[in-house]
Amino acid sequence: MSRTRRLVRGITAMVLFTLPVLFLGFAVRQQFDPLIRADKTVIDATTGFTRDHGLADLFIVIQTISQPFLVYIVATLVALWVWLRKGLRSRALWAFVTMMVAWNIGLLAKTVVQRARPVVDDPISHSPGYSFPSGHAFNIAVVVTVLVFLLWPLLTPVARKASVVVAVVVALVVGLDRMMLGAHFPSDVIAGYVLGVGTTFSSWLGFIGKKAATSSPGPSSPA
Repeated sequence: MSRTRRLVRGITAMVLFTLPVLFLGFAVRQQFDPLIRADKTVIDATTGFTRDHGLADLFIVIQTISQPFLVYIVATLVALWVWLRKGLRSRALWAFVTMMVAWNIGLLAKTVVQRARPVVDDPISHSPGYSFPSGHAFNIAVVVTVLVFLLWPLLTPVARKASVVVAVVVALVVGLDRMMLGAHFPSDVIAGYVLGVGTTFSSWLGFIGKKAATSSPGPSSPA
């Protein structure tokens, strides 16, 4: 597939993933009543559950270790290992650039919508900045999907299936954590997931796609 065709496919995919996030963001800005009421109901329920069952400390730990800058540091070290030890240079470079661009996309999206954080009685945790989309959910979705794509040719068939399961579980736990602490509404988390997965998938289609190796090359062979 030509570079131009890959870029067109990547841009098309990004548009398709971005549209539902834009519609959701518009609904938030317009204070669409069914969405606002549903978000508020879920946040009241999740924060109440956290307080009633003494889970605040657990979720605060999850919040801390899933800070975007920490997960990007870990993922960058993995990409560096893939570059230096496995010789998948273009794949590792793609992973790093995609994550750095994505990080800034997430920050920009927050400033566009400018949604205030949830307000709950007896707040469990305070987080700065805007609420939509969830930065934790967006960035963890980017990181886990990038790592799956990055490591795919190095994994056995069983390990590939396991990597997808682990990626999904990690992303769900982080998203749940945001709601259990009352840091984000569920619509913030959903928007973060969609935009995060969309960013990685679109970047993959646009810059790597079918030209990527499906099995691990030798240490001196670029991907």
